[in-house]
Amino acid sequence: MASRLPALGRRGGGWVVGQAILLCAIALSALVGLGWPSGGWQVLGDALSALLLALGALLLVGGGIELGPALTPFPAPRGAAALATGGLYARARHPIYGGAILIAFGWSTYFASVAGVALSILLTIFFELKSRREEDWLTERLPDYAAYRRRVRRRFLPFVY
Repeated sequence: MASRLPALGRRGGGWVVGQAILLCAIALSALVGLGWPSGGWQVLGDALSALLLALGALLLVGGGIELGPALTPFPAPRGAAALATGGLYARARHPIYGGAILIAFGWSTYFASVAGVALSILLTIFFELKSRREEDWLTERLPDYAAYRRRVRRRFLPFVY
Protein backbone atom coordinates (compact mmCIF):
# COMPACT_ATOMS: atom_id res chain seq x y z
CA MET A 1 0.00 0.00 0.00
CA ALA A 2 1.61 3.25 -1.13
CA SER A 3 1.14 6.28 1.06
CA ARG A 4 -0.20 9.54 -0.26
CA LEU A 5 2.02 11.29 2.30
CA PRO A 6 5.65 11.84 1.35
CA ALA A 7 8.34 9.74 2.97
CA LEU A 8 10.68 12.77 3.28
CA GLY A 9 13.72 10.54 3.22
CA ARG A 10 14.41 6.82 3.40
CA ARG A 11 13.45 6.66 7.10
CA GLY A 12 11.44 9.89 7.23
CA GLY A 13 14.20 12.26 8.32
CA GLY A 14 12.31 15.26 6.95
CA TRP A 15 9.50 14.53 9.40
CA VAL A 16 12.01 14.57 12.27
CA VAL A 17 13.43 17.92 11.13
CA GLY A 18 9.93 19.42 10.90
CA GLN A 19 9.10 18.10 14.36
CA ALA A 20 12.31 19.58 15.82
CA ILE A 21 11.59 22.99 14.28
CA LEU A 22 8.04 23.02 15.69
CA LEU A 23 9.18 21.93 19.16
CA CYS A 24 11.88 24.63 19.22
CA ALA A 25 9.37 27.25 18.10
CA ILE A 26 7.00 26.18 20.89
CA ALA A 27 9.82 26.41 23.44
CA LEU A 28 10.71 29.90 22.21
CA SER A 29 7.07 31.00 22.30
CA ALA A 30 7.54 31.51 26.04
CA LEU A 31 9.45 34.68 25.12
CA VAL A 32 6.27 36.22 23.74
CA GLY A 33 3.92 34.85 26.40
CA LEU A 34 1.48 37.32 27.89
CA GLY A 35 1.67 35.94 31.42
CA TRP A 36 -1.38 35.35 33.57
CA PRO A 37 -2.88 38.17 35.61
CA SER A 38 -2.15 37.59 39.29
CA GLY A 39 -4.85 36.02 41.38
CA GLY A 40 -7.32 33.34 40.37
CA TRP A 41 -6.38 33.22 36.69
CA GLN A 42 -2.72 32.64 37.48
CA VAL A 43 -3.57 29.81 39.89
CA LEU A 44 -5.87 28.23 37.30
CA GLY A 45 -3.27 28.60 34.53
CA ASP A 46 -0.53 27.13 36.72
CA ALA A 47 -2.71 24.19 37.77
CA LEU A 48 -3.80 23.43 34.20
CA SER A 49 -0.25 23.69 32.87
CA ALA A 50 1.10 21.45 35.65
CA LEU A 51 -1.55 18.82 34.87
CA LEU A 52 -0.82 18.90 31.13
CA LEU A 53 2.94 18.80 31.67
CA ALA A 54 2.72 15.89 34.14
CA LEU A 55 0.34 13.81 32.01
CA GLY A 56 2.40 14.55 28.91
CA ALA A 57 5.62 13.50 30.62
CA LEU A 58 4.00 10.24 31.79
CA LEU A 59 2.86 9.41 28.26
CA LEU A 60 6.11 10.43 26.61
CA VAL A 61 8.44 8.65 29.04
CA GLY A 62 6.15 5.65 29.56
CA GLY A 63 5.71 5.16 25.81
CA GLY A 64 9.45 5.39 25.27
CA ILE A 65 10.18 2.84 27.98
CA GLU A 66 7.60 0.43 26.57
CA LEU A 67 9.10 0.68 23.07
CA GLY A 68 12.56 -0.08 24.41
CA PRO A 69 15.07 -0.72 21.62
CA ALA A 70 12.40 -0.08 18.97
CA LEU A 71 12.30 3.61 19.98
CA THR A 72 13.35 5.95 17.17
CA PRO A 73 12.47 9.54 16.23
CA PHE A 74 12.03 8.41 12.63
CA PRO A 75 8.58 7.37 11.40
CA ALA A 76 10.02 4.33 9.61
CA PRO A 77 10.27 1.46 12.11
CA ARG A 78 13.60 -0.17 12.88
CA GLY A 79 14.27 -3.31 10.85
CA ALA A 80 13.70 -5.92 13.55
CA ALA A 81 11.26 -3.92 15.69
CA ALA A 82 8.43 -5.86 17.30
CA LEU A 83 4.94 -4.39 17.56
CA ALA A 84 4.24 -2.93 21.02
CA THR A 85 0.64 -3.70 21.98
CA GLY A 86 0.61 -3.71 25.80
CA GLY A 87 0.54 -1.01 28.46
CA LEU A 88 -0.03 2.44 27.00
CA TYR A 89 0.00 0.94 23.50
CA ALA A 90 -3.14 -1.04 24.36
CA ARG A 91 -4.92 2.34 24.79
CA ALA A 92 -3.30 4.58 22.15
CA ARG A 93 -1.19 3.80 19.09
CA HIS A 94 1.16 6.79 19.46
CA PRO A 95 1.29 7.79 23.15
CA ILE A 96 4.71 9.47 22.75
CA TYR A 97 3.22 11.93 20.26
CA GLY A 98 0.27 12.41 22.61
CA GLY A 99 2.68 13.17 25.44
CA ALA A 100 4.57 15.70 23.33
CA ILE A 101 1.28 17.39 22.40
CA LEU A 102 0.22 17.66 26.05
CA ILE A 103 3.64 19.03 27.03
CA ALA A 104 3.45 21.62 24.24
CA PHE A 105 0.02 22.79 25.40
CA GLY A 106 1.14 22.73 29.05
CA TRP A 107 4.20 24.84 28.24
CA SER A 108 2.12 27.31 26.24
CA THR A 109 -0.48 27.50 29.01
CA TYR A 110 2.14 28.14 31.67
CA PHE A 111 3.47 31.16 29.78
CA ALA A 112 0.00 32.19 28.52
CA SER A 113 1.45 32.21 25.01
CA VAL A 114 -1.11 32.58 22.25
CA ALA A 115 1.66 31.89 19.73
CA GLY A 116 2.54 28.74 21.69
CA VAL A 117 -1.06 27.51 21.63
CA ALA A 118 -1.24 28.14 17.87
CA LEU A 119 2.04 26.27 17.37
CA SER A 120 0.78 23.44 19.61
CA ILE A 121 -2.28 23.11 17.36
CA LEU A 122 0.07 23.02 14.37
CA LEU A 123 2.15 20.35 16.15
CA THR A 124 -1.00 18.24 16.66
CA ILE A 125 -1.79 18.45 12.93
CA PHE A 126 1.85 17.67 12.11
CA PHE A 127 1.81 14.58 14.36
CA GLU A 128 -1.48 13.49 12.79
CA LEU A 129 0.20 13.51 9.38
CA LYS A 130 3.49 12.00 10.61
CA SER A 131 1.65 9.19 12.39
CA ARG A 132 -0.34 8.40 9.23
CA ARG A 133 2.91 8.06 7.29
CA GLU A 134 4.37 5.97 10.10
CA GLU A 135 1.33 3.69 10.09
CA ASP A 136 1.74 3.14 6.36
CA TRP A 137 5.29 1.87 6.99
CA LEU A 138 4.16 -0.19 9.99
CA THR A 139 1.40 -1.80 7.93
CA GLU A 140 3.92 -2.70 5.20
CA ARG A 141 6.47 -4.18 7.64
CA LEU A 142 4.39 -5.72 10.41
CA PRO A 143 1.65 -8.16 9.40
CA ASP A 144 -0.30 -7.65 12.66
CA TYR A 145 -0.43 -3.84 12.45
CA ALA A 146 -3.72 -3.56 10.53
CA ALA A 147 -5.55 -5.66 13.14
CA TYR A 148 -3.87 -3.69 15.96
CA ARG A 149 -5.00 -0.39 14.40
CA ARG A 150 -8.59 -1.64 14.21
CA ARG A 151 -8.45 -2.82 17.84
CA VAL A 152 -6.81 0.32 19.30
CA ARG A 153 -8.94 3.18 18.02
CA ARG A 154 -7.22 6.10 19.84
CA ARG A 155 -4.28 7.61 18.01
CA PHE A 156 -2.55 9.78 20.68
CA LEU A 157 -4.34 10.00 24.01
CA PRO A 158 -5.86 7.02 25.82
CA PHE A 159 -9.65 7.36 26.10
CA VAL A 160 -9.61 10.74 24.27
CA TYR A 161 -7.97 10.97 20.82
